Amino acid sequence: MHHRYVFGPLQSRRLGASLGIGLIPSKTCNLNCIYCEAKATTLATNERKEYVPTAEVLAELDDVLKDLPALDSITFSGTGEPTLHSHIGEIVDFLKEKYPQYRVTLLTNGLLLGDRKLQEELQNIDLVIPSLDASCQMELDAINRPCPHVCFEDTIQALVDFKAQARCRVALELFIVPGINDSDESIERFTRHIARIKPDVVQLNTLDRPGVDPQLKPAPEATIKKFLNSIKNVAEVEAIKRK
Repeated sequence: MHHRYVFGPLQSRRLGASLGIGLIPSKTCNLNCIYCEAKATTLATNERKEYVPTAEVLAELDDVLKDLPALDSITFSGTGEPTLHSHIGEIVDFLKEKYPQYRVTLLTNGLLLGDRKLQEELQNIDLVIPSLDASCQMELDAINRPCPHVCFEDTIQALVDFKAQARCRVALELFIVPGINDSDESIERFTRHIARIKPDVVQLNTLDRPGVDPQLKPAPEATIKKFLNSIKNVAEVEAIKRK
């Protein structure tokens, strides 16, 4: 069976052997992040709908999982924002009912996590890894380049609201972009936001493969240590190892 929506498994730095699910056509997203490995967003939207056929996704998952391969995670990822797919909850429930031995993970920019319907859809998921790359509106606009009318405080509140009701583990990913979000003032703001969100862990990341902006550089170890030393006062924190 040819697979259009299920890919891998791939070896992930954080998740181990990870089977990917791509629910969104490339490159459809509500952000256009300058570091994105999937390159620039071509369709910027906040609209939730059935971007790819749910029934076909389920059939592909059955085809791959029927022999119970050794996996560490089944992961919603791909080249678009997974939570834009309006039937993501149906796919989560299918996996947890039919293949409960597998951990189901969502990689998301977190923009829509304040939506109550989406929160209900994700009640059975095991792990959510949302991003927080900005400590203020200026950094959000410079790094993430969101759809129009996206307010920074709303992005923080979405993460606060999601974590408050989540039954799953929440690992907050913070991507360090030298020269934009790594000042002492930025680190102080990030620490305050993280104290509000209360994630189970914060994962510090930086450039590992080329993104949209060819001028981007990875953060030096000294900068990563400054983040670690500040955030450890309010949450468990770790640096993701680069390849």
